[in-house]
Parts: sequence; structure tokens; C-alpha cells
Amino acid sequence: MSQPLIGVDLVPLARVGELLDLGAGPVLGRFLSADELAASRAPDGEPDRAGIAGRLAAKEAVFKLLGAVGRPVPWQGIEVLRGPGGRPGVRLSGTAAELAQHAGLGPIDVSISHDGGFAIAVAAATTSRTPPLDHLIPLDQ
Repeated sequence: MSQPLIGVDLVPLARVGELLDLGAGPVLGRFLSADELAASRAPDGEPDRAGIAGRLAAKEAVFKLLGAVGRPVPWQGIEVLRGPGGRPGVRLSGTAAELAQHAGLGPIDVSISHDGGFAIAVAAATTSRTPPLDHLIPLDQ
């Protein structure tokens, strides 16, 4: 029996501005792949802050599906690119792909939105594995 999983993350566009102020190439290159950097350009060639924030939020949301609490985010192994019709799509590789396989994840879907100085992303997938419940705190406490 499959179980749904959902991850969500919120990134302020101001944080992207801070990263760009530090030097877009080296800093963003740690978080975004070459394909993502290319897709994160406005029509005038300038960095698309909302697009970058949305990608970062989507990567964090996907990471939450992997069940790898306490491990570093495999930034380069989670790519958020344009899929058919312009919808965001997820491509996993390396450690991220291994974690997804270990978690028994089915296809991952993401949705990204930005407004009011923030980008939000939701990632959803199903898993055939039952997550351990020993780390949860009952709601009545």
C-alpha cells in the first residue's frame, strides 16, 4: 500500500539577493546546477530572483521527502527544471537518487509559487514504505 508524502519550503527573495550580492557564480553554483542556472535567467539575461528562490524552495521541499533528517542537502543531486508545458520537474542523481530509492519514492511532483517577496514550493510523492513513528510526538501533549 502506498502512502502520500508532502514536503514544503518557503524562501524569501531577499535571501537570493544576499546570495547574488556575494557573487552569483560561485555561491549559486553550490546550490544550482549549470542547467538550473541557465534556466534561472530573466529575458534580459539578469538572474531571475523569484525563479532562483522557487528552485531553492523546491529543492528543500524535495529533500524533506527523502527522509534524510540530519544529513546535508544534496543540492546538486536535486535539480528543478522546466518540464512539459513549463511545469517544474525534478531530476535526481547521485546521493539524492539513492536516498529516494531507499525511501521507496514514486515519481516526485513539485509546485512553485512566488508573491509578496517569498517563494514557496510543495513537493509530493508516494512511498511503499511505512515511515517509523517513534520520532513523532502525539498531538494531545
